[in-house]
Amino acid sequence: MKVYQKRVDDWIREFGVRYFDVKTNGLLLAEEVGELARILARTHGEQSFKTVDEAAAARSALEEEMADVLFVLCCLANQLEVDLEKAFTDNMEKKTNRDRKRHVQNDKLKGPE
Repeated sequence: MKVYQKRVDDWIREFGVRYFDVKTNGLLLAEEVGELARILARTHGEQSFKTVDEAAAARSALEEEMADVLFVLCCLANQLEVDLEKAFTDNMEKKTNRDRKRHVQNDKLKGPE
């Protein structure tokens, strides 16, 4: 993640002039997540694409939207001085400690026998 955060920062400094303010980037993150959700609703949910061409381009668009989410998240992390790598590592440790047995004991997650 440190590499991604640095790449984003380098790109902003070279091509982006400056970061958008935090509020704008927060709203852009919501926009990008919405675009990702739209694709997921149509490829894995019950929604359908409007055209055959849109459906054919779905895999590429899915990857692009995921990358857009990551880019904007890195922007926000850089602006707010968040080390995403550390935050992610800490979060995984928290989840592991909290949920070590929770999900394996959840009958709703077990497949048909």
